[in-house]
Amino acid sequence: MNDILQFLQHRNSAPKLAAPAPSAAQMQEIFRAAMRAPDHAWIRPWRFIIIEGERRLAFGEVLKETLLARTPDADETACNRARNAPLRAPLLVAVVVKLTEHPKVPFAEQRFSAACAAHAILLAVEALGFGGMWRTGAAAFDRNVMEKLGLADNEEVIGFVYVGTRDGNPKNVPTLNAADFVSTW
Repeated sequence: MNDILQFLQHRNSAPKLAAPAPSAAQMQEIFRAAMRAPDHAWIRPWRFIIIEGERRLAFGEVLKETLLARTPDADETACNRARNAPLRAPLLVAVVVKLTEHPKVPFAEQRFSAACAAHAILLAVEALGFGGMWRTGAAAFDRNVMEKLGLADNEEVIGFVYVGTRDGNPKNVPTLNAADFVSTW
């Protein structure tokens, strides 16, 4: 079987990530791969925000503050979980879609393109020998989080891609039978 096909069939998210993260040069290669996502009319609807080092602590405070704004009665455990979420990996990438009015490319298609870019980040990270996981949750859809990240009104978070070195063995993901998911019309 083709090595690339084998790679694609076995990629999975890394539940635990540790240092080191990819270098700045490696991240540039990862972003070059992400920018090959399908992009009808070459709108280039995606952009990427790196959150690493001490900025993860600041972003954790943003997540805690916005949790309390959404859920004022959140308990200390939930607040600590939100605050510590960015510390799950040495580097996070906020994948952002910039929605642009276009006669042939609806917003949904632009979101799909940015989602494909996020997936390409995961694939490129894995190809370089690192691990990653894509997270969303309420924070990804919270306008307050988006504002704290500096997003414009026409921008949205597609997800947060956590990146680092896989800590432990890959998850045992069950093999699925393609025939269970494919039909002919």
